[in-house]
Amino acid sequence: MMAGRLSPETYAAADARLSEVDARVAGLYPGEPAGRQPVHTVYVPAHAYHAGLLADWGERARVIFAERGDELGLDPDIAERVRRKLVAEPIEDLRIDFEDGYGNPGDDAEDAAALECGRVLASSEAPPFVGIRFKSFEAATRRRGIRTLDLFLQGLEGRLPPGFVVTLPKVTAVEQVAVAADVLAALEKAYDLPERALRFEVQVETAQSIVDHQGAVAVPRIISAADGRCSGLHYGTYDYSAGLGIAAEYQSMDHPAADFAKALMQVSAAGTGVRLSDGSTNKLPVGDAVPEAWREHSRLVRRSLERGFYQGWDLHPHQLPTRFAATYAFFRGGLPAAAARLRDYASAAESGVLDEPATAQALAGFLCRGLDCGALEESELPLSRARLDAYARRAG
Repeated sequence: MMAGRLSPETYAAADARLSEVDARVAGLYPGEPAGRQPVHTVYVPAHAYHAGLLADWGERARVIFAERGDELGLDPDIAERVRRKLVAEPIEDLRIDFEDGYGNPGDDAEDAAALECGRVLASSEAPPFVGIRFKSFEAATRRRGIRTLDLFLQGLEGRLPPGFVVTLPKVTAVEQVAVAADVLAALEKAYDLPERALRFEVQVETAQSIVDHQGAVAVPRIISAADGRCSGLHYGTYDYSAGLGIAAEYQSMDHPAADFAKALMQVSAAGTGVRLSDGSTNKLPVGDAVPEAWREHSRLVRRSLERGFYQGWDLHPHQLPTRFAATYAFFRGGLPAAAARLRDYASAAESGVLDEPATAQALAGFLCRGLDCGALEESELPLSRARLDAYARRAG
């Protein structure tokens, strides 16, 4: 190693001045978390949740796909993959909803429903990811939301299913997130759960979740206030749009106001380990509306994927075919180029594209996501899954 003209003291001084910064950056930006991210979250009102819900949604999705799937004009391989998915795993992530989808039936009714939903979940089949959305931590609903979560955990008898996560809606102040984190810590003690077993998503569905009362970007502060418990940021299409005064006819996932909010979410969450989800469309594929709603849903799912939002909300069983069809088409369409570029990068081969390590990370992440959701097969990957995981987390 050749010696330059700078003294050792200069190197030491640079390290000393930046040591605290190094620790802060490492703590705040750990990178992409290990493990699978679901491609969607299905929201079901608590009063509609029952032990056979997964089978019911799968059957309804399979029936509509068998009857009308040809209208989607899918590649036969993708159509077959969708059929298999609707049998094996129609719902990847389920949220039992005690908020807008449930309403306010009264304390006694919600107490009973929270306890019963917990019991049902504990004794029935669950998807890979599951949880509840409780009411917000604003003054009018705070105690009700906390009590619902408490009773739901009581129904579970403290036995959390794998992939358990809860959803905090309608954040209007960063302090609500900090208090939610404290409540989860208290619930862990009350139910003898492992420390940090309870994590939550924050729904970004208010203007205050984007820009706070002082005019600062709120999203990074929300992530920080969660004290490591925030697993995701979920965009709430209709509450956010309505809060900005956008007319109902124009409230959508692709409105410019939605793109602005999601861009700030994306920049703020990058590298933090907090994952992103787009919102939903309320144009349901039922009756005569099936073809138009399927086209719209497919377009919006594809649009989200192209913009780096790999998850979204689904509200009806008939949205499952287009969720998986659009997702599979995205990953299968990108497979040849991604596999070739990553293979060349790994072998330092000469090619027409010079990729950076960060691009290799993105390519590996893309392939891992495709494999996780069923769009791709391990035999199609250019490297082993372990090697892809290492690249995806910049350890390769």
